[in-house]
Amino acid sequence: MKKIVMTGGGTAGHVTPNIALFPRLKELGYEIHYIGSYTGIEKSLIEAQGIPYYGISSGKLRRYFDPKNFSDPAKVVKGYFQAKKLLKKIKPDIVFSKGGFVSVPVVLAAKHSHIPAIIHESDLTPGLANKLAIPSASKVCCNFPETVKSLPADKAVLTGTPIRQELLSGDKEAGRKFCGFSADKPVLMVIGGSLGAASVNENIRKILPELLKEFQVIHLCGKGKTDESLKNTPGYVQYEYIKQELADLFALSDIVISRAGANAICEINALKKPNLLIPLSANASRGDQILNARSFERQGFSMVLEEEEITQETLLAAIRKLYAERQTFIDAMSGRSHMNSIEKITGLIEDCVNHK
Repeated sequence: MKKIVMTGGGTAGHVTPNIALFPRLKELGYEIHYIGSYTGIEKSLIEAQGIPYYGISSGKLRRYFDPKNFSDPAKVVKGYFQAKKLLKKIKPDIVFSKGGFVSVPVVLAAKHSHIPAIIHESDLTPGLANKLAIPSASKVCCNFPETVKSLPADKAVLTGTPIRQELLSGDKEAGRKFCGFSADKPVLMVIGGSLGAASVNENIRKILPELLKEFQVIHLCGKGKTDESLKNTPGYVQYEYIKQELADLFALSDIVISRAGANAICEINALKKPNLLIPLSANASRGDQILNARSFERQGFSMVLEEEEITQETLLAAIRKLYAERQTFIDAMSGRSHMNSIEKITGLIEDCVNHK
């Protein structure tokens, strides 16, 4: 039996595309193993899939000064030796990485163990973790046409991002029942990301009384970010993170507000949901979400409101505009040809394994 080791973590966006590949990889006869961090979100997401999971030491490499810059490289080195030992034990035919800092030692260990590695970059510009891993990779899958130009020509392949197929078959009425909503008002879904977007959460809650006059609101607010004082508010439901029912909640939603992580916006786009993107500010990140959001805005798929522009008035106005013009966005997304990312990526994996 062929074996594959998958890696990636830190946020759900570094994990769910891997999960989207599982069914096809199993059909192709792969035994799947997963290497992630000890306590990251990937651990619970992967274990829920019944896949063997191995935790390794993981440290973040930063572009800015932080006291942890002295201790984290040691964690990465430790993670490298742990990954090397695991690869020797598992003996995979290939490693597939979705990025995030835990993936760097795994890809480096694969190279030094003479195991081919494929990495996937969802963002428009490669993150630091993937930049460090690219020299050790056989192929680099990318999501945006713009990304291909910034990668080595012999490695870059435009594949798009794998979407969990079950998201496409949600049941609107099951979603309505789950939330306890009525059929007389449209539904707005707010996605704060798996780590929770504090400013998005706060601003939505500030305008909630106004919003609830026109919409029912599903608020996915991230771990530990629910607001107890809003419990039992009619027309408003909040959840830390949803696994099983997510497809039904998407089916129920008329419009969506989200951060602009590449994986999240590709899922929203595949579902053709009119969306308002609030990218993570360049002050709090490397600015990749702003680039992702602007690319989707240029293609007519999304509206964008930058964090610095948010006031109660601008947010409410943007939501109303999005709902009023929702058909324009649906038409633009319907006109986009969606590539079969799962087939494209598993095809690359097969090629690498067969030509080892």
